[in-house]
Amino acid sequence: MITVITGDDRIKAEGEVKKRLGEEYEVFEGEELEPGDLTGIFLGMSLFGAGGRKILVKGMLENKEAVEELMGRLGEFLGTEAEVVIWEEKIDKRSVLYKKLGQAGVEVKEFKRGEEIDMRAVFNIYNIALRDGKWALEEIEKIENKQDPYMFFGLMVAQALKQLEWRPNGAREKRIVKELGEVDMEMKTTAREPWIIVKSFLVRLSSL
Repeated sequence: MITVITGDDRIKAEGEVKKRLGEEYEVFEGEELEPGDLTGIFLGMSLFGAGGRKILVKGMLENKEAVEELMGRLGEFLGTEAEVVIWEEKIDKRSVLYKKLGQAGVEVKEFKRGEEIDMRAVFNIYNIALRDGKWALEEIEKIENKQDPYMFFGLMVAQALKQLEWRPNGAREKRIVKELGEVDMEMKTTAREPWIIVKSFLVRLSSL
């Protein structure tokens, strides 16, 4: 199976790579590939029962010869038994390659950075969640489609640390910061949708 991942949101793109390929996979730098290398990537090991191979190809678009080989043999490569992810920061949607990928049914997933977050809105939602998680969810649903969950989470952490600074001996403030550390680890190490993780934290925040 072939999947293409693109977009300027590197964190989300990395999360998608991990979701599809797991922790262990082969990595090929696209700019260093020779056209003949693509046979080995897509088909070379299939005769030996290597259907479990997981492969990441990074930044191949600047390699014109490799791209031409990919376009010319795309139909053949689609039969790969490996899980192949091609990661490009940007793909011109007007390009021949992009159109060929679409015509061939190759999934192209784009991850774009969200708009700048209104810090006051984040702090307001966080402070609401301290009292009423359900109300906080209603507020977050108004902005989540336009915002980056990782940036939102980072600002929540900043707010929690500031409140701990104001009350360094506060038992609740310490519990919240500890919980945020666990949430941070979950966001970095699991394939769960980040907004779901953030919302789950906001719901239980009032009880911490």
